[in-house]
Amino acid sequence: MKVRVIKKHAKSIYTKSRIPGVSWSINQYVGCAFACEYCYAKFLTRWNDYGRWGCWVEVKTNAPDLARKHVSGTVVMSTVSDPYQPIETELKLTRRVLRYMDKRNELSVLTKSPLVTRDIDLFKEFRTIEVGLTINGFTGREKRLFEPLTPVHEARVNALKEIYEAGLRAYAFVSPIIPGITDVSAIVEDTRGFTDHYFFEMLNLRAAGREFQELLREEYPESYEVLTNDEVFGTFLRKLKGEIKALNVKTDGIETHQKGWELAGM
Repeated sequence: MKVRVIKKHAKSIYTKSRIPGVSWSINQYVGCAFACEYCYAKFLTRWNDYGRWGCWVEVKTNAPDLARKHVSGTVVMSTVSDPYQPIETELKLTRRVLRYMDKRNELSVLTKSPLVTRDIDLFKEFRTIEVGLTINGFTGREKRLFEPLTPVHEARVNALKEIYEAGLRAYAFVSPIIPGITDVSAIVEDTRGFTDHYFFEMLNLRAAGREFQELLREEYPESYEVLTNDEVFGTFLRKLKGEIKALNVKTDGIETHQKGWELAGM
């Protein structure tokens, strides 16, 4: 799929974040060619006429200069894009942002791409940094339906290992957890020896959008039922908490996005 590139001159690059525990987000790209069907950032298409999510990417051409600013608190890269999506191979915008960023900034990088290992040399220049790979274990039919354009599971696991073995703090972002599909225990076993911390996140069905909701209901009705029935969801969540506790890994709990279940502590 050909991706339209829209060049923008931004006024700022650091945006105040509403994510708990995160002070700032930084997005040198807006939009993502990985085009995951469940992506929560699809809401951005409401305010532009670029077309379907995944077929365009905004590029903030002056992002490296704007990144020089020193900010207090945690900075997350990125929240409405993937900093290592395919276009980064050619443009190297993320690499230039990292090069010019104030190394005193407390940075957390999250991606689905093994391209992240290219920038290990720059990561080592930061005083405080962690690098995470989104790992959900989707293969076969699930991957074709949910995220056909993303790097495969094994490539992400290998990238996480390389980050860890380089002496950097590495974390696994296990997301989205979809009942009956995401095998949390298998993911932990695949990454246990080279992961400092785990984040577990249930699928946010509402944020995933109507099209994905219909896809899940048609193709995986039992999974859809768990996510839309409070009683069934509660039972599933309790079992999942027990499963994660038995795995004995470092985590803050399970992000659920469900009313009354905002963070399921361990």
